[in-house]
Amino acid sequence: MKRKSLFLFLILLVFLTNSCSFQKVLKSDDAEKKYDYAIQLYNEKDYSRALQLFDQLMGVTRATEKSERIYYYYAYCYFYQKDYTLASYYFKRYCSNFPNTKTAEECSFMGAFCNYLNSPDYTLDQTSTSDAIKDLQLFINMYPKSARLSECNDLIDKLREKLESKDFRIAKLYFRMDDYSAAITSLNNIQKEFPDTKRKEEILFLIFKSYHKFAIESVEFKKKERHLKAVSAYNDFITQFPESAYLEEAKGLKERSQKELEKFYHKDEKINSRINQK
Repeated sequence: MKRKSLFLFLILLVFLTNSCSFQKVLKSDDAEKKYDYAIQLYNEKDYSRALQLFDQLMGVTRATEKSERIYYYYAYCYFYQKDYTLASYYFKRYCSNFPNTKTAEECSFMGAFCNYLNSPDYTLDQTSTSDAIKDLQLFINMYPKSARLSECNDLIDKLREKLESKDFRIAKLYFRMDDYSAAITSLNNIQKEFPDTKRKEEILFLIFKSYHKFAIESVEFKKKERHLKAVSAYNDFITQFPESAYLEEAKGLKERSQKELEKFYHKDEKINSRINQK
């Protein structure tokens, strides 16, 4: 029990001593001492207190050799505290202020990577995702021979998958809400924006199904045109996926569209027959 109490006392003593030392350096006018202590805290992973010292140093060391390193550590302090928004901002500021340093490429990548880490779940707003893609592409354009190119492309693929998932979710929502025109437009846009999508089979099936349902629920004079589009969409779907898991359902819907079209052809024949008789 005594040993435990002594151990806790020593920990408290060390904490108070360090705290007093930090406060003393924080209030000091000795920039060199602040810099050394800030680096020590950074190496000890005490990023919060290191950040306070770097923050004071940024103004007084401007246009000195230490300025570049302070900006570098300052950005990483935010990064390690998982404040990726400010980390990205200061990594970009570093690149703007020190474009020709050895670590400019690293900081350019980190600025983009922070936006990648800020990208939310695909169900949420994807502004950060789009910004991250732009930043990563900018890095690739600026450093076409970088060793990080493969990583950047992998990150872009993951981000684009989020955007695709978001768009696909919206398209399916339109479908469930019976807004078939909007569903068809959204699904076609996904194909244009993401030509290599892994969802192509389901997308083509949903386009066909949307056309079919759209035709069934249309006013009479528009049904023929929309059933024709449904059959065309079916042919496009079945040509690309002849052994699709959706094949049985698709055939049933297509047959219904064809029966509806036959009614229109039969009506057309009767009308033409009457015209010819006259």
